[in-house]
Amino acid sequence: MSYKTIVVHVDRSRHAPQRIRIAAELALRDNAHLTGVAMTGISRYLLEGDVVNQHEPVLVTHLDYLRKEAEQALTQYEETVRRMGVLSWEKRLVDDEPAGGLSLEARYADLVVMSQTDTSESLPGIMSDFPEYVVMNAGRPVLLVPYAGEFTQLGRKVLLAWDGSMEASRAINGAMPMLRQAQEVKVVVFNAERQVNVHGEQPGADLALYLARHGVKVDVLQETTEQDSGNALLSLAADVNADLLVMGCYAHSRFREVLLGGATRTVLESMTLPVLMSH
Repeated sequence: MSYKTIVVHVDRSRHAPQRIRIAAELALRDNAHLTGVAMTGISRYLLEGDVVNQHEPVLVTHLDYLRKEAEQALTQYEETVRRMGVLSWEKRLVDDEPAGGLSLEARYADLVVMSQTDTSESLPGIMSDFPEYVVMNAGRPVLLVPYAGEFTQLGRKVLLAWDGSMEASRAINGAMPMLRQAQEVKVVVFNAERQVNVHGEQPGADLALYLARHGVKVDVLQETTEQDSGNALLSLAADVNADLLVMGCYAHSRFREVLLGGATRTVLESMTLPVLMSH
């Protein structure tokens, strides 16, 4: 099992070079096809039919500017993947706002790579809920790279957050290609005694056996904490020197608004290491 197609979000952000490098390294590791996707920032719904006059001079000027910005970002992406020696790659310019456009492109990939929201950086069409919207709507695992820090290694020491949920199960399956190549994988179960009907007599044992059949050897950690689970996860990740956290994304959407679970919100806002999430 390996990633065959990886999609990476491309824009003019100062954080783009790191996520592109990480996506390229994953593509090289699995000999995967890498697709760099840049959105102009204008919703596709505005460009369909007669919603707006696309020949209006002010709009034409604005669209030209946004497309040139996206094209420049894709040129930088191309330079990076060529320099790193990625064998199979492409670049796509999409007339759409980032969240919707990236979510659609993700349907044709095994993994999406993007960055945590940096509220100090303003970019066309990027809303504060960009990462969680994509996780909720992509239908694919999403690797989120923190905006703070340099991450030269990924997937050597992995921490899996396990609570028996569908979301956690999907995240673990989405991370399987990295888990099979990891040097060390730890599964953590927090406060298992409060979820007797979920975990059984030996919390984490069934998951460990399932992963063992995939060639992944894991250590199971049973932790008791009074912290909220998001902060407990980040604290434990630091303690075990993990370079990747894998967890489910607990949320539901109401129109455009994404209503997050507590642990998901904490990790999205305060992540200190790359996080692979799935909904």
